[in-house]
Amino acid sequence: MAPHLPVFFSSVKLLKYVKHGYQYLTTHIIIFVLLSIMVTVMVEVTRNNPDGDEFLVFCHSLHSNLIPVLSSFFLIITAATVYCKSRPPSVFLVDFACFKPPETCRIPFAAFMEHALNHSDETERVNPSQFFQKNSVNFMMKILERSGLGEETCLPPALHYVPPDNNMEAAMAEAELSIFSSVDALFRKTGVKPKDIDILVVNCSLFSPTPSLASMVISKYKMRSNIKSFNLSGMGCSAGLISINLVRHLLQVHRNSYAVVVSTEVITPNWYDGNTRSMLLPNCLFRMGAAAVLLTNRRCELTRAKYRLLHVVRTHMGAEDTAYGCVFQQEDGEGKVGIKLSKYLMATAGDALRSNITTIGPLVLPVSQQLLFLIGLLSSKVLNRRWKPYVPDFKQAFEHFCIHAGGKAVIDELERNLQLRPEDMEASRMTLHRFGNTSSSSLWYELAYIEAKGRMKKGDRLWQIAFGSGFKCNSAAWICIRTVETPLEGPWSDCIHRYPVDIPDVIKL
Repeated sequence: MAPHLPVFFSSVKLLKYVKHGYQYLTTHIIIFVLLSIMVTVMVEVTRNNPDGDEFLVFCHSLHSNLIPVLSSFFLIITAATVYCKSRPPSVFLVDFACFKPPETCRIPFAAFMEHALNHSDETERVNPSQFFQKNSVNFMMKILERSGLGEETCLPPALHYVPPDNNMEAAMAEAELSIFSSVDALFRKTGVKPKDIDILVVNCSLFSPTPSLASMVISKYKMRSNIKSFNLSGMGCSAGLISINLVRHLLQVHRNSYAVVVSTEVITPNWYDGNTRSMLLPNCLFRMGAAAVLLTNRRCELTRAKYRLLHVVRTHMGAEDTAYGCVFQQEDGEGKVGIKLSKYLMATAGDALRSNITTIGPLVLPVSQQLLFLIGLLSSKVLNRRWKPYVPDFKQAFEHFCIHAGGKAVIDELERNLQLRPEDMEASRMTLHRFGNTSSSSLWYELAYIEAKGRMKKGDRLWQIAFGSGFKCNSAAWICIRTVETPLEGPWSDCIHRYPVDIPDVIKL
């Protein structure tokens, strides 16, 4: 008997080729249209004038009117030059450095739980109002078991005492340790001197002393008196990308400038020793971290810069009361200050992300994905309201993803909503496991992970997504302008060979 013919339309390989062909056609549709028009015109001219008489007449007219023709070309070139010069300059990321906490600050699960138990009502204390109740200790243990954190995350030295010694002096000591360490590493890697810096932006959400942290950096490194400095506070974990956006606007005005962005969060004064469950979560998730980033608009830095900034999109949901109260600093019933995380946090983050990708999608997605998204949106609006809109395939727009390592649940939810692969979320999960939630600096630890793995190649595109109180969702798109060699030093230098690791859903303590 003759063998059965293959069912081509059920072939996965054929469907893959059809998909790639559709994407290529829609992405280069303008080129195909222009080529078709040019070929049609040439065929028509050749058919109507086989001897080429009209073409000779056209050349003769150009020769007799040479001066007007040259003047026209000169005006076109001048206009193009003026247009290029008037365009905002590109913003380049020269390099960045992340703070690596000392090993003495590590807080394994056993040490964390031991400190919590010693700080509970199971022990005799001079001030019995300052303790965790037994059910609060058990709750924090369950959170740690499901947090996705590893055994090497770090807390500042003041929180290793029982009870924690979270005073102003200790908070300043943590800020100096993390900020100065990252800035020192940045100047060492780039060779740029502090006197060369024209713009400085420091963001720290929950610790805002006077003088500011930006003034502290200027005093430490003896920067110029005409430096443009900014200190951002209260803007949550997304403040790092807000700082990038601020620097982008400043560099579009101030030419030939260097800018430094420092992102950190000071944990010491924000330890919560009450018993409200929604305010105990930050104790379990937030850890030490800081990053310093050098940006510039100098064309001479193009040869050694790593990335060029393409887009920054900011979304603020603060007009909605539910979104505004999702992450809120307040006092509990006993007057103890802490950060309350609402039960609506995940739903609000999803709404903010959808709003953000609606804006950034047309800027980065290929035409093929935009058409599919438009068709899906019209189908859901016109044909059936229950029809789920098409989720664009952002893997066609970006090769790498750095999504804020806010917690295991946040990473899992974003992976599902954006239909990403586990390998796309690897940098986020491994950063959460090794360093915990380092707030606004977590995106740079994730980028350092990608570089340490040697995965960043010239032409690769990067998408950074961060969430913050307010409620905000901010994202930035970058393109790699040179292949990044595996760095010899950095936060992952002594442990990258051990990653990625398998992270179970629950770790029994």
